[in-house]
Amino acid sequence: MSLHAPAQPGTPTERTDAPAHGAALGRTPGRDRILSAVLFLLPAAVASASIWNGIGGRQLWRDEHATWWAATLSFGELGSLIRSIDVVFTPYYVLMHLWVGVAGDSATALRVPGALAMAAAAGLLALLGRRMFTPQVGLLAGLAFAVVPAVTRYGQEVRPYAFAVAAVLLSTLLLVRALEQPTFRVWVGYTLSIPLVGWSHLASLAVLAPHLILVVRARRAGDRIVGWAYAAAGILGLCFVLPMVASGAGQSGQIAWNNPGVKDLLEFPAHLFGSWAVAVPVMVLGLIGLCFTGRRALPLALWIVLPPVATFVTAAQLHLFLPRYLFFTAPAWVLLASVAVCRITGRVARPPAAEPGASVPGTAARVGGWVLVAAAAGGLAFQALPGIEAARGPVAGEPDFRGAAGIVRAGQRERDGIVFAGELAERRALAYELRDDRARPADVLMDRTPQELGSFGALECPEPASCLSGADRLWLVSTSPDPGEPFTGMPERTARAIRAEFKVVRTDGLDSVRVLLLERIPEAAKSRGDDAATRKVHS
Repeated sequence: MSLHAPAQPGTPTERTDAPAHGAALGRTPGRDRILSAVLFLLPAAVASASIWNGIGGRQLWRDEHATWWAATLSFGELGSLIRSIDVVFTPYYVLMHLWVGVAGDSATALRVPGALAMAAAAGLLALLGRRMFTPQVGLLAGLAFAVVPAVTRYGQEVRPYAFAVAAVLLSTLLLVRALEQPTFRVWVGYTLSIPLVGWSHLASLAVLAPHLILVVRARRAGDRIVGWAYAAAGILGLCFVLPMVASGAGQSGQIAWNNPGVKDLLEFPAHLFGSWAVAVPVMVLGLIGLCFTGRRALPLALWIVLPPVATFVTAAQLHLFLPRYLFFTAPAWVLLASVAVCRITGRVARPPAAEPGASVPGTAARVGGWVLVAAAAGGLAFQALPGIEAARGPVAGEPDFRGAAGIVRAGQRERDGIVFAGELAERRALAYELRDDRARPADVLMDRTPQELGSFGALECPEPASCLSGADRLWLVSTSPDPGEPFTGMPERTARAIRAEFKVVRTDGLDSVRVLLLERIPEAAKSRGDDAATRKVHS
């Protein structure tokens, strides 16, 4: 069922009929489907190869621990959690809850959904490039995106950023198809894609601005129906997102720590792509490619510029200017860069099939185009290798909680307790790393669990001395930046109780975290007034 309104006689149209275009180049519908499959699968396979290499090697960091914690809650407990924090991630947490129930919660298992989403994103970008420009542009865009270091980073991250990129690309692809070959089924698909964009990350909804420009252009070209179709799709799609937006508006304080400055803006390109070595050529070529995109220039320019500018300007209120929140803009940069490269071998705009005298590229030009695609993708991959290796490594500045858990596991005994100092979610991190160890030390200071509080944090014991009475030894996991004061970040009353009853007998220093073993001070030593807890200890 077509939704095209007939254009008025003499009215120019910008739409291109894709099957007719394929036929003009000598392709049958069957060959078109094969080409589409190849264009999707090749970039997806390259992205998968990069993402799956070492996918379980890097330990989870704080945000990933939060995903694990939320995903392992019951639906009732999750409902209590989202009333106070992270309501905007509810769809993702529900998905991960279902996934963990099937696949488990190892680092590899937790990262599989994001890896699949990011691989799909590379394939979707190739299909979008083909539909907006040419198959060569599409394939180069998909392959180039697959080797961007940040694709490996966020494809290996237990957060919804990969889903945001895939949802934005799927939604844009469906809209472009709806504008060219409008059917009820395609418009329904686009309508359903809008909540997927919002559910993956609210910042991704900024892509609706370039979508609107595409629709306005089609309306001016003579399509009288497209405006109504887009309005209906937008209203229906946003109905599934706006309640979550309203609930999340009162929780923006949870990211109030994010107050970017000029330095963050200047470093944005490197963080967006994962390295300067990739960011510079992609963005320079992207700006050049923008000159050859014709009627697509304005929506693509909005896609790459509006989200970072809008989030930076409103950072003091919304706190959304973070490269990982804005990674959905990277595919547009790569697509524009691919246009610039492919322009070397000929036109990058798709000629309308009905255009009188439309030229069909010769065999030499087509072969040259595919060779150029392979060479450009290979060159970028070589340039990206150091960044990809870095993306698989530890997140900069994150504590080595896996190593800390290994120290505790190797030395633990019965009647051991574990306590925490710092402000880097130490309790949650060790809960993950020691989750399968039934003999793990008891969290002796926890009075009320996070599940009871509907929070990510626990409530500690109001009478620490009594809570510590059952432990002979304590493992203190501290992220205090002060080497001489491991109790920083701990309530002063709790720190005094520990100092009065325990002495430090061992300290192990790791990246951004220390593990201290404390033994109970004998009564005889306490009666002599020994200040054992402050003595110099060995490491």
